[in-house]
Amino acid sequence: MDRVRRGEIPWTVLDDLHRESLAKLLNQHEIALDETTIDRINHFWHQLEPWPDVQSGLQRLKEHTIIGTLTNGNLSLMVDVARHAKLPWDMIFCAELFQHYKPDAEVYIGACRLLRLPPEEVMLCAAHNYDLGAARALGMKTAFIPRRTEYGPHQSKDLEAEEAWDFVAEDLVALSERLIRDRRRT
Repeated sequence: MDRVRRGEIPWTVLDDLHRESLAKLLNQHEIALDETTIDRINHFWHQLEPWPDVQSGLQRLKEHTIIGTLTNGNLSLMVDVARHAKLPWDMIFCAELFQHYKPDAEVYIGACRLLRLPPEEVMLCAAHNYDLGAARALGMKTAFIPRRTEYGPHQSKDLEAEEAWDFVAEDLVALSERLIRDRRRT
């Protein structure tokens, strides 16, 4: 994605970047597979299982607010993920719509523009501090949820909130409960 962001290669959707990375990895390990098998393996990204709290947390949030994903994944990938994992998003905001990858401002501002909302009325919930920093810099509200094995069992970053985000919660269920409680107070 950074090669696209730096202009080293033209706009390329994440599925194609994944496939390119997979082909390089197979070559490095001298593993020969036919194109059909490579395509099938690359398609595994389309069948990701959600974190245990995601479905119920999103369902709770959806009762009170518009929810969507703001992702570097391409549209067909994210539609498949949503259908496979039964995610109740109202909208899929993906890098492909804006032909930029996060943390480019065009992605965040583009989602706000499509919602017809100013950034200060939109909140990004993420497990990546860099992502929240980019959103906050544009005026968006922020919520951090740590995913301690997002990068595998030896993860060393994004274990904790690195800044004073608007909200920090252990998972989406806890975030939804806090937002609902805060809404009732106002």
